[in-house]
Amino acid sequence: MNQKISSTKFWQGRTVLITGGSGFLGRNVVGAFNSTGAEVVAPTHKQADLTQPGVALALFKKHKPSHVVHLAARVGGIGYNQVAPAPLYFDNLMMGTHTIEAARQAKVEKTILLGTVCSYPKFTPVPFREESIWDGYPEETNAPYGIAKKALLVHAQVNAAQYGQKFAFLIPTNLFGPGDKFHPDVSHVIPALIKKCVEAKEQGHDKIAVWGTGSASRDYLYVKDAARAILLASELHDSTEPLNLGNNREITIRETAETIARIVGFDGELVWDASRPDGQPRRRVDASRAERELGWHATTEFENGLRETVDWFLANRTEATKLPE
Repeated sequence: MNQKISSTKFWQGRTVLITGGSGFLGRNVVGAFNSTGAEVVAPTHKQADLTQPGVALALFKKHKPSHVVHLAARVGGIGYNQVAPAPLYFDNLMMGTHTIEAARQAKVEKTILLGTVCSYPKFTPVPFREESIWDGYPEETNAPYGIAKKALLVHAQVNAAQYGQKFAFLIPTNLFGPGDKFHPDVSHVIPALIKKCVEAKEQGHDKIAVWGTGSASRDYLYVKDAARAILLASELHDSTEPLNLGNNREITIRETAETIARIVGFDGELVWDASRPDGQPRRRVDASRAERELGWHATTEFENGLRETVDWFLANRTEATKLPE
């Protein structure tokens, strides 16, 4: 299938405001929009705390963007979801709510929202299809984050129906790639395993502990593939029907850990700690709607993406392990 390419003609003379533009996904999305010739504005959290009322509206009135891409989020892995469920719910709900309402008041042409695969019910039939998102309660360890994001989908749907506000709503699977967060307080499974394997190899350890049983599965999406989809959706998609973004490959946590250990060169034992949660039992999304609507599909092979991520971590250890502000 041929990949569609965003039109530089479409973006000439347009201003795109990207919240969360200094984050892991955000830096890649900023780069994608910069390549189109659009004027890109990407305030940091310190410059614009979107959890606070009035901040988003002042920002949009100042910069007058045609498009707002809302990526700002408080996120983390299973451990972080267990220790900080309240801010994960509140901050994500408030940032999105203020962004959507400010975009309406400022008459932004289109608002692009990022959902989460954590919004799907715990036992969703695999592959996850967008219409299944309302069929049950999310997996408990990440439900507060997932429900906050689902609330933003409802907000977009009612605003589109009542006010004619334009949206695109995208649901990516587990993102990974260079620039990911490796601090243990907030890291997801891939950066956490890379850090463990690298440090165990360097320190001569003969085993590492890994959370869960290894039986849970994930559908990993390389961050640059996700950024390309967001760019295309910003131009081509106008609907509050969500679009899944995934790699169409289901990989167990055990296979993930074994592949990372092999790439890193750690040949010790992986000791599975079944007292720790697995999280959602299975994850793989059906991304066929995004293929139809955007002419998009993921192109990065999982192992190639892992090698690039490991190389980046080794070359940027200090930056990678900083706790995000």
